[in-house]
Amino acid sequence: MTTEEEKTTTPAGSARRAVVGRLSWGLADQAASSMSNFAVGVYVARSLGPTAFGVFSLAWVTYGVVLGASRGLATDPLMVRFSAVPEASWRAAVARSSGAALGLGTAVGAVCLLVGLALGGSVGPAFACLGVVLPGLLLQDAWRFAFFAAGAGKKAFVNDLVWGVALVPAMVVADRVGSVAAFVLAWGGSAAVAAGYGSLQSAIRPRVAQARGWLREQRDLGYRYLVENSSLSGAGQLRAYGLGAIAGVGAVGAVRGAELLQGPFLALLMGLSLVTVAEAARVLRQAPHRLGRFCLLLGGGQAAAALLWGAALLLVPDRLGELVLGGVWHSASELIVPATLSVAGAGLGTGAAAGLRALGAARRSLRAQLFASVCYAGGGLGGAVVAGTVGSAWGVAAATVGSSAVWWLHLRAGRREHHVNSIPEVRTS
Repeated sequence: MTTEEEKTTTPAGSARRAVVGRLSWGLADQAASSMSNFAVGVYVARSLGPTAFGVFSLAWVTYGVVLGASRGLATDPLMVRFSAVPEASWRAAVARSSGAALGLGTAVGAVCLLVGLALGGSVGPAFACLGVVLPGLLLQDAWRFAFFAAGAGKKAFVNDLVWGVALVPAMVVADRVGSVAAFVLAWGGSAAVAAGYGSLQSAIRPRVAQARGWLREQRDLGYRYLVENSSLSGAGQLRAYGLGAIAGVGAVGAVRGAELLQGPFLALLMGLSLVTVAEAARVLRQAPHRLGRFCLLLGGGQAAAALLWGAALLLVPDRLGELVLGGVWHSASELIVPATLSVAGAGLGTGAAAGLRALGAARRSLRAQLFASVCYAGGGLGGAVVAGTVGSAWGVAAATVGSSAVWWLHLRAGRREHHVNSIPEVRTS
């Protein structure tokens, strides 16, 4: 090998190792986070039964809506515009974006607290406690994205480990209390511990006072991502509430149980999502012609892995399933096939979504997500009316698989637009 060949090969090999390293930390971090979430879900399902687990799931889905809004306004623009930038720029952006997440959590948390106190009954206390813990939950998530934007996935992994360690004694206490509200406090309170540790890790204090400036500067992306993320999580919330009204709260618990069974693969899907936008942005800057292949490998690989995991779940014996989910297992196991297809469709679409985020094509990603959300809610509720819980699961599966095709059509158009805009204008005299 000549000296020039060595110089060419070494940087390429180093770059590939760097990508693998960042992806590995993304998977490790999400594995830690998903294991904590899985443990919480299993613990609540076994301790409180299907109905109470359904109430807990309603609070969980509501948290997902607020989390989507926080990411759209605070951390998604951070990932797109402040990945692989000088440290000074990153630190200033993180202070403002984390302040935005904390401010949003405080404001929405106050609303949840008031709504929960007004509702009362079995659902009200869970929502009141959710309002108390929302600021810590959103801030902890903001630190994770900040670390991945800087390429420091190890710090995000350690932060989630801290959450998991704090969760253990909190869950023991909640089990002794024996209420949904206690489990919500245990889950969110331990996240607040990790959020505080994130400030120590980064040596950055969230600047809530600068949140408005951050929102103003990132409004071209942030508000579109807000609508995009909120439509996705809002569709999930609408489906959960509608399913509860149509088929009962126990049906919501069954759907959540099926999602828990997909937990290990969802850890893979979400772990990759933490770094794929940043990686796609790097591919776009360094080799724009490779973006399509990168997204195809990403989406196709995730879809194939989801199908394999679903096939493995079909082989799980009832005794083992009941050991994990208790009384929720029977109803959740009936949803394995449609739930697997839903996750496979989502994984395929995620590849295209990462490419659109990297391109900064917020309008196109918004259109695709709005279409997907309408299909998700319509399929889930329409299926529930026709065939109850199972019908809802199949309706969602059909909607998710169909929507993935729309994501890829928008990515194709977005790449063409980027190519045209990147061609320098030729002036004639």
